[in-house]
Amino acid sequence: MTIETAWAAVRDRGEILKATSLRDLFAAGPDRAASFSFRDEDLVINFSKEKLDQAALDALLALARASDVEGLRDDVVAGEVVNVTEGRAVLHMALRGGAQPPASDDVEGALARFLAFAERVRSGEVAGAGGKITDVVNIGIGGSDLGPAMAARALRPDIDGPRLHFVSNVDGAHLADTVAALDPARTLVIVSSKTFTTLETMANARLARDWLGANAVGQMVAVSTKLDACADFGIPAERVFGFWDWVGGRYSLWSAIGLSLAIGIGAEGFRAFLAGAAAMDRHFCETPLESNLPVLLALVSIWRRNAMGWPTVALIPYDQRLERFAAYVQQLDMESNGKRVTREGAPVTVATGPVIWGEPGTNAQHSFFQLLHLGTDVVPVDFIAAARPRDADPAHHTLLLANCFAQGQALAFGRTASEVEAEMRAAGRSEAEIARLAPHRTFPGDRPSTTILFRGLDPFSLGRLIALFEHKVFVQGAIWGVNSYDQWGVELGKVLAGGLIPALRDRTEPPPGTDASTAGLIDNLKELSA
Repeated sequence: MTIETAWAAVRDRGEILKATSLRDLFAAGPDRAASFSFRDEDLVINFSKEKLDQAALDALLALARASDVEGLRDDVVAGEVVNVTEGRAVLHMALRGGAQPPASDDVEGALARFLAFAERVRSGEVAGAGGKITDVVNIGIGGSDLGPAMAARALRPDIDGPRLHFVSNVDGAHLADTVAALDPARTLVIVSSKTFTTLETMANARLARDWLGANAVGQMVAVSTKLDACADFGIPAERVFGFWDWVGGRYSLWSAIGLSLAIGIGAEGFRAFLAGAAAMDRHFCETPLESNLPVLLALVSIWRRNAMGWPTVALIPYDQRLERFAAYVQQLDMESNGKRVTREGAPVTVATGPVIWGEPGTNAQHSFFQLLHLGTDVVPVDFIAAARPRDADPAHHTLLLANCFAQGQALAFGRTASEVEAEMRAAGRSEAEIARLAPHRTFPGDRPSTTILFRGLDPFSLGRLIALFEHKVFVQGAIWGVNSYDQWGVELGKVLAGGLIPALRDRTEPPPGTDASTAGLIDNLKELSA
């Protein structure tokens, strides 16, 4: 089957199901809840509330095969150059044993080295001028910040080492507020920048160095591949931990970029984190497409975006400790697949890269869920929840899960006008009041969601969950035909910012070619900051 034929089959089935409600799908398939629920060990993904049927799923699987998802997956594992625009392999799976790294790259040695350093910090062998390190400040941005910061929040009960803090924004208030209550004599600063040139990271690193003062040399380490740049900054080679160009920034949490997390949860906890990701790698590489969780998750995403025409997804973890997970997946998905040309450089012929956003439940229910239920746009939802609470009251966890399941139920089935009217009559409301309020209290339903459920949140399950979404993003990109591993979209703004800095700093004229709007804003700034 050609890709064009496979796409046509998906679209044709989509047109049929657009006119079919979730109520109808459940009525037609009494076993739907079971037949659209898939699992690997304790990880369960339930797609039954998505607007698809077996014929749609079969069409999507045919599209995956026509797009050579399996072949591209094998190329990744084999270390082929799949990041074609940068000429690189994509081997972050090698950091957790899921792929074979180049023979010259000592992955286990690099892992053992930064884990050993983490243990030395935890034990107090690596200390500050004022004694044992009590706080660690990780300075990075993008993948050098989002991953460690998200994981540290998610694994807060496992952190028995120094307190972890994360600074990313070049707004000086971020660093100032972070270190305001810290003791510079007992704080370790990690500067995470692959090239050691990232504008925001290096600006914050210089500010942190000034804050450390005389302690700076002994209390700064770097995660970078540029030993000379680190030395020029004042960080010696023995305090620099590197990784390889086959590790993309948003996939780098498994490398020395995770040093801060390793200091927090310890070497054993970090290895459990890697083991969870490795377990998902094995599932992804060995399981047939029909029951492969990342593949199915990606196919549902393709269905939403391309067959149903829904451009955005709300990612809602019913777990407060996963409060940064949506932001992490946002970068993972949108920076990877927000592309308008194919791997060959031709314009794409289908919509790519949905907008990912979200907040934890139940807070989200009291902010934007009004729009999800009663707004004019359909927004699919991915719910994530753990079956067991951790360091939380069991009664509270029951309330949490009841809300999670109820939201999926309400989105899918809603409440019809006749149901609303019957309820109001049973409550003794007048017919006039019923006529006035019923339209406002009617829920259209027919709004899709997927629920991801697992036993409990710990280093292993978090690693597995992250890898699940990594592989989902890969499959989406393979089907859309884009390179999921470059990010040229971040470059232009950075270049233009570099040209504007002198005009803002020195109050000079903007560079030639600056548009009238931007030049006008610079004039406004000069006036307001005078």
